[in-house]
Amino acid sequence: MATTTSTPAPKTNRIGLTVLDYRGGKTTLCAGCGHNAISERIIDAFYEMGIKPERVAKVSGIGCSSKSPAYFMSRSASFNSVHGRMPSVATGAVLANRKLVALGVTGDGDTASIGIGQFIHLMRRNMPMIYIIEDNGVYGLTKGQFSATADVGSKLKTGVINELPPIDTCAMAIELGATLVARSFSGDKRQLHAMLKAAIAHSGTVLIDVVSPCVTFNDHEGSTKSYKYMKDHEEPLHDINFVPAFEDIAIDYDPGTSISVTMHDGSQLRLRKLEEDYDPTSKLNAIKRLAEAKENNEVLTGVFYVNPKAPTFLEMIDMTEDALATLPQDRVRPSREALEQIMEELR
Repeated sequence: MATTTSTPAPKTNRIGLTVLDYRGGKTTLCAGCGHNAISERIIDAFYEMGIKPERVAKVSGIGCSSKSPAYFMSRSASFNSVHGRMPSVATGAVLANRKLVALGVTGDGDTASIGIGQFIHLMRRNMPMIYIIEDNGVYGLTKGQFSATADVGSKLKTGVINELPPIDTCAMAIELGATLVARSFSGDKRQLHAMLKAAIAHSGTVLIDVVSPCVTFNDHEGSTKSYKYMKDHEEPLHDINFVPAFEDIAIDYDPGTSISVTMHDGSQLRLRKLEEDYDPTSKLNAIKRLAEAKENNEVLTGVFYVNPKAPTFLEMIDMTEDALATLPQDRVRPSREALEQIMEELR
């Protein structure tokens, strides 16, 4: 007698989508590239947070990292801008429609060299967006020259030693006004996953610098952005857990050893201290600890700074809740009479 077996229905998130709804095209990056691991964590975080892909605007610049938005959330809007200009494109998108979730993915070269001016002004505005730097310390598309985040003493495959001090994008972002600043490692699945979910719940500028080894040009002996170096020198500040507002998950924390930060949507970012005196709501603490790590040749990872109470740029300018494209003409452009008056004044 024949028996029939039923195929179980695929698992869905709180808005009824499967994880396949968050996937993108097949990657063309090198096998083992850290950027691919970051794309996987982005897929997991947006799926688990139940964010509709059509609400997300993916923006990027130029470089290997800036290709990676093609490899996740194909149903989202996407714009691949010119070199270093991702922040201005993202700013325009969020101003035009504040209901979008802006996700910028870029590299250390795109950010800390040609795009440094745009990076600085984005950080000081506290524009609601998530800015991920896939940081490998080299320009992968142009055969592996040092970028501005390469550490002093780091060595290229050719034997060239970097003698210039690096730009610390996290320290810069904290000082300028970003309100959630963190660093992780593409090989640390659990930490990066929790950070990304906290970033989605945050309203304000999020800067996550992810050390992401370039397996072709910067994963050798002497590199300070290799898998081996990170495993030997990573110093996590805390264990990170994130509890979304729509879930009630009990997490066991030892009394007196953790900090819980309430995010804008009511979610909880919970940090179990590995250093007893570290407070991530203090800018001074964050900058001091980053400077100490640099002196000690440590790669500090964790959430360095978070401030969910600071006003965003949209709140500062009292931006309308509605997408500009949905407003009537008389609300988004001056009248003919007003334009004629301006022209008359200029004659």
